[in-house]
Amino acid sequence: MYSHGSESLIKQAREIQEVELQKFYSRIMKLLQEREFGHDIIDSLQRLHLILSATKYTRMLPSELYRKLMSLLLSSSLEHLQVLISAVLKETLPPSGQELLCSQDTSILLNSHSAALLLSQIGSRDELSSVCTQLLRFLECRSSEAPAHSLTHILPIINTFLTHCPETLTEDHVTILNKKLVDWLRYASIQQGGGASSGGFFTGPRSRQPGPIAELDGTVSGDFFTVLCVGQGFTEDQWMNVYSFSMLRHWLLIHHSVSSGNTVADTDDRSEVDGSVVSMVSATSSSSRILPPKERLREKAFQYCQRLIEQSDRKAHKRTDTELQKACLVEAMCILDCVCTEDVSLVYRAFPCVKALYGRLSSDMSFARVLLPIAQFYLNHGEMAAVDCECVWKLVFGRFPAELFSDPRLAHELLRFLRLNLRNLQLRVPQFTHFFPNLLKFLAWDSPAVVDDFIDLLPSLVTVGTAVELLHTLLDLPCLCATLILQLRSAYFPITEASGRGTLPLEAFQSSTYRGLFLFLLRGEAGTGDTIERLSTLHELLAEAAEWPRVVQCAQTVPVLLHIYFNSLVKIADEKMLTQLILVLLERSSLLLNIPKYIKEIHRVFSCHLLRLCKLHPSLVVDQSHELLEFAGTTANVYSKENVFTQVVWVLGEYLSVSCDSRCSVGLITSCFEALEAVLFEITSSSRSPGDAQPAPRVITSLMSALAKLASRSHDLIPRVSLFLSKLRAVTRGGSVPWCSNEEDLAAIATRGEELWSLLKVPSVAQSVLCPPPHITTPQWHQDSNMAMPLQLRALTSLTH
Repeated sequence: MYSHGSESLIKQAREIQEVELQKFYSRIMKLLQEREFGHDIIDSLQRLHLILSATKYTRMLPSELYRKLMSLLLSSSLEHLQVLISAVLKETLPPSGQELLCSQDTSILLNSHSAALLLSQIGSRDELSSVCTQLLRFLECRSSEAPAHSLTHILPIINTFLTHCPETLTEDHVTILNKKLVDWLRYASIQQGGGASSGGFFTGPRSRQPGPIAELDGTVSGDFFTVLCVGQGFTEDQWMNVYSFSMLRHWLLIHHSVSSGNTVADTDDRSEVDGSVVSMVSATSSSSRILPPKERLREKAFQYCQRLIEQSDRKAHKRTDTELQKACLVEAMCILDCVCTEDVSLVYRAFPCVKALYGRLSSDMSFARVLLPIAQFYLNHGEMAAVDCECVWKLVFGRFPAELFSDPRLAHELLRFLRLNLRNLQLRVPQFTHFFPNLLKFLAWDSPAVVDDFIDLLPSLVTVGTAVELLHTLLDLPCLCATLILQLRSAYFPITEASGRGTLPLEAFQSSTYRGLFLFLLRGEAGTGDTIERLSTLHELLAEAAEWPRVVQCAQTVPVLLHIYFNSLVKIADEKMLTQLILVLLERSSLLLNIPKYIKEIHRVFSCHLLRLCKLHPSLVVDQSHELLEFAGTTANVYSKENVFTQVVWVLGEYLSVSCDSRCSVGLITSCFEALEAVLFEITSSSRSPGDAQPAPRVITSLMSALAKLASRSHDLIPRVSLFLSKLRAVTRGGSVPWCSNEEDLAAIATRGEELWSLLKVPSVAQSVLCPPPHITTPQWHQDSNMAMPLQLRALTSLTH
């Protein structure tokens, strides 16, 4: 929101009268005619920009003022004045009859601000194509024929065209740009410029007389100019070399969308007769002379990247130059990947250089971001070159997450690498799924930043071999987060004798007694076991960590991921695996890090998907009847695991039936009935004291419904249920009861009891209502608003009334 003062200024700008505005225009014209521009003109232009931008209607400046501002934009050397004038002109339309900048000759003095105005004035694709033609024609002229510094502004404009509308480039445009990029990349001057360095990429020692360009280690360069060369000053073609390299990958990626059927070799190319020094890297590639422009650019880009890889081995004198080497290596590897994808014959020429680079950098984790593009190259081309890539994947999926999990930039880039190459990895590196314990360290450390990545990646990690262990790992994610924190703390903070807040988990982490527990959480690959036996001990050791903000933050993402996990699991799991998973759900419902909200959310997820799994495979209830009955027969679960307990009771009552599984016997139904009956009697006992915890009303109604369903399948049990329901009716009529203090809840329980008691009076009807056959319940025509059944039912109801 704007401040009160800002809102007042905006309101004034919107309400200014035309007479006042014309006077203001005249004042600006007088100020612009002065020889020197002071604070007054800057203040006036700022006010003019506010007036023009504060209204949704586009205003039109007087033609004389417009021409004067346009002239200053193109000729002024004051940067702040160019910024203001460009902003003002973007907010207005040219006066009637005034020529647009985009329709003028592009040989004018372009600068970055006039270029931005040029782009803003283009209103159609035809105008865009026309401007592009003018700019490219201007690029074709010799440097001596071009106004100073104009080329450096034209190339970024063309790059913008490529980004927003690549189809405006014709085949001729592509050919021209290919030729110019070859010239700038490969044949830039190897002598320093006469002026002082303007910074940017290049820094170097000053010398009085311009000499040859130098390498980053200070030695004289013996090869062609690249972005990693330094000097006192730089010529325009050297700056164009830098600009060309910065847009080269973008150009290689998108210029295939333009029709480029020209395969005729162009022998009239200045770049081949320039007399430039022949590259040592490309000494064996003289055949590129007869290549068409597109293939020639590919060859020169290949040579340029090899030269950068060679230069990156030099010891830079400055730290900033070392970082520049890394950035250039990343870009060079991406460009190599592009050119090798276009021309597979280059793969065999590139791999010796790439393998040497990998061998040099793989032991230094400070080059991790450089090694990711190398891994991309191995992934895309390793199979064709018959190269063993196993060591690369152990580094990328092994050491990187284990040692650099706290590096946010690496986390983003590695997870992006996984998302972009997911299908390729599944085909060529299927073992990457076994590194999920390592990959989840990124999620455990900084959940909000990477949770979106894992929403995309998690389904690919759920396989038959990893499903059970992955579930345990997701549930232990807050513990992993706490362990990673302790791992970093232990490296910087030794244990002190005085016991303080947060030292108990650190002492446990550094103790040899519990070392195995933490090492399991920090494992790098799957396969060492699904979980550990002493989880409760681990949770006790990390009790203090449950309050750490990073751990709480991590715990909040687990329920979301569990939903994705189960949604992916049902697509691949068989009944054997689902049987094992139900056991895990029941067991882990009581083995969670003690974060109350976390436990509640996990129980909600468990109950939801337990019900879903049993609906898909009802026979699971008979398979795991012993474990389910043991869970449902434990009264403590009524209070500590309400959601899970309710759903377990529901599936027992719903699917413990011969119609769902022929193995279901009367004895099994009776044993289930007795277990649930005992729990219901215990939690509704009148001997309970007022201070005891009260069961949730839905737990009671679920138990009552389950007992009624079981009794309808075994009629010998009906008298027992009826007896309980009649007692319940008598108790509830007597007023409040110790196990339910809410009158509305008690009334709802009594109503359900009355309904079940009435149904059980007629056993045949009870079974049809409580346990209807599938052909009746599905499809549920009476609930489908697109069918006539609901309308007919309403009509019949009206008639009966």
